[in-house]
Amino acid sequence: MVDVTVKSVNKLHGVLAAPASKSYSQRMLIAAALSKGSGRVVNPLLSEDTLATLRAITALGIQIQKYEDHWTVKGTGELKASAGLIDVGESGATLRFIIPIAALALGRSTFLLSSSLERRPIEPLLSSLKMLNVEAYSKQVNGHQTIIVEGKKEIAGGRTCISGDVSSQFISGLMFACPMAKTDTEIQVTTPLESIDYVKMTQEVLAMHQIEVQISEDYRRIYIPSKQIFRQVDSKVPGDFSSAAFLLAAAAITNSSVTIENLNYKSMQGDRAILDVLEQMGVIEKICDDSIKVQGVDGVLKAVDIDAKNIPDLIPICTVLACYANGQSKIFNAQRLKFKESDRLAAIYEELTKMGASIDIDESSLTIKGPCKLEGAAINSHNDHRIAMACAVAALRAKGETIVKNADCVRKSYPSFFNDLSSIGAEISDGELVR
Repeated sequence: MVDVTVKSVNKLHGVLAAPASKSYSQRMLIAAALSKGSGRVVNPLLSEDTLATLRAITALGIQIQKYEDHWTVKGTGELKASAGLIDVGESGATLRFIIPIAALALGRSTFLLSSSLERRPIEPLLSSLKMLNVEAYSKQVNGHQTIIVEGKKEIAGGRTCISGDVSSQFISGLMFACPMAKTDTEIQVTTPLESIDYVKMTQEVLAMHQIEVQISEDYRRIYIPSKQIFRQVDSKVPGDFSSAAFLLAAAAITNSSVTIENLNYKSMQGDRAILDVLEQMGVIEKICDDSIKVQGVDGVLKAVDIDAKNIPDLIPICTVLACYANGQSKIFNAQRLKFKESDRLAAIYEELTKMGASIDIDESSLTIKGPCKLEGAAINSHNDHRIAMACAVAALRAKGETIVKNADCVRKSYPSFFNDLSSIGAEISDGELVR
């Protein structure tokens, strides 16, 4: 584990390229694996989560060659059950996407769950698959929690249902596997769908491979025609708004001018909403075709209220922004944050409170009373990449030095985060994460 020290800074300045999108990298890799023939995923993110997806796909018999700027995926159109345990690391998306896909292989596939994945919900997906005649269940193996899928080389199809307010990744997993079902599949979403844009992203990637998925206007019914064939294509991974949000926020709170390239505002990514949040807070933005320039305000930001329902990954950094805003900000509909890599609602409250933030917390919201006079502290990252990055950004205007413990957890989604932050003027000492 690596600890990082972040010092207060007056100004940041520079131009950076946003890292490739983790969410697109995983989806494009999976769709290519389900297609017959050879295709390329260009500019993929190389992180712990995307490597977990790559391991899982390889375990099911798909050949993948890794090059400096792309992955070549050789799909056979036929999956094989894994001979050994499939280690998905701490990637909840990999687990939830690949479980339904493993049903398309003949034989038993076993997924090994890390301690953090053991506390994250999976039962709704297993119950939904059972309605489609897929046998998938949890089991203790040698003291470790596993998920076992008894693959029958096909999914029956038919009707199933699943809640929409636990994880949209459940639905994306079904959308990947069910186009190859024996009969058409109808998914009833029993509660209003949250994180809608991630389902849109999955639909977009499937369409690239000529897979049809029909979604009702209210996102309560998803219809997937059966016996479809994935067509191989080359795809390019766009820049990631989820990761870039930390850099944009860093510029905003330090009254700095920073340009982030490799960001397309027209992207399907829901976390592009960070631009709307910054605008409401008074930050000046210049939006170009492939870049975003942010100029922080001279003084404090404006307080805002933020609905977390469709942008849960932005909440840690939005909480930091609210600490530097004038007035009371409220973040609500945030109950799902309890089931991320950490209990993010409690973790961001606990760590920013250590630094002197005035925050009230309840079951589903945070109320921040700003502006807060933050001071350096020893921060527990909770082994959560977004908590580590958010607190590092908060430290840029906090008095003194902040130590972020176990900061190397950023390798899950943004391995070069501290290096990139340092390159635009942040004072960060470590020796391993900053070069």
